[in-house]
Amino acid sequence: MSKSIETVVVLGAGTMGRGIAQNAAAVKCRVLLLDADLERARAGRDAIDATLTKLVAKERITREEHDRVLARIEASDDRADAVSDADVIVEAAPEKMELKQSIFAGLATEAPKRALLGSNTSSLSISEMAKGCGAEDRVIGLHFFNPVPVMKLLEIVRGESTSDETIARAQEFATLLGKDAILVKDSPGFATSRLGVLLGLEAMRMVQEGVASAGDIDKAMELGYRHPMGPLKLTDLVGLDVRMAIADHLHNELGSASFEVPDILREKVAAGELGRKSGKGFYDYDA
Repeated sequence: MSKSIETVVVLGAGTMGRGIAQNAAAVKCRVLLLDADLERARAGRDAIDATLTKLVAKERITREEHDRVLARIEASDDRADAVSDADVIVEAAPEKMELKQSIFAGLATEAPKRALLGSNTSSLSISEMAKGCGAEDRVIGLHFFNPVPVMKLLEIVRGESTSDETIARAQEFATLLGKDAILVKDSPGFATSRLGVLLGLEAMRMVQEGVASAGDIDKAMELGYRHPMGPLKLTDLVGLDVRMAIADHLHNELGSASFEVPDILREKVAAGELGRKSGKGFYDYDA
């Protein structure tokens, strides 16, 4: 383990937060899984326990490894206390700019000066969320991919005021986690969301126009272009509501018709068809 990165705080106990926490604990970091609601934080730790238990059943890890990883993760709802000795903090809160700005304003005063302040945002401006917080040079984008313990990519996003030292520390963190990092400047959608959302929206338009079924469009990309998962399966995994929010944001920022949300996506979100988490999206998961 890196001597300079020993304690990691993950703010937000949702899917991404849990994955980041598990990944950090697996590389022997002390992890505090932080949420405003202690029960959500505890439920997040329980979900990590369940994931690790499945890995034991599949003989991917031993029961002893399960116990060691879980023992490194502590659930908390006390932000000031949790971040007081942090080396790295990653917020994985909902994609709302005002919420993230408030979080970083608090972290700038509560966390040690050495702490890396990262955001797992997939599309919001790092520069905007850091503005006026008092620690702009330490704020950086750390965009992970789901499922975090499995996906090798970490997209590091440099804001207007992010220092070279912060970049180096983020790259050190990526290496510690076993990730391959890319460095991009703070621009709408960064590199991955901009390209990934564009492909997903076009796949949706093809379904809407009757060009091919969702299954055949995904198969085309999986077998023809060696994508591990087709764009519509990926949309179901990420969440149709999440994809729609990102597309709306990119359309507003870039002004390109390519990012206009197709009717089929708005209709599905309005009907509560949000993908895997709701049991139905472009595919059915209830059966």
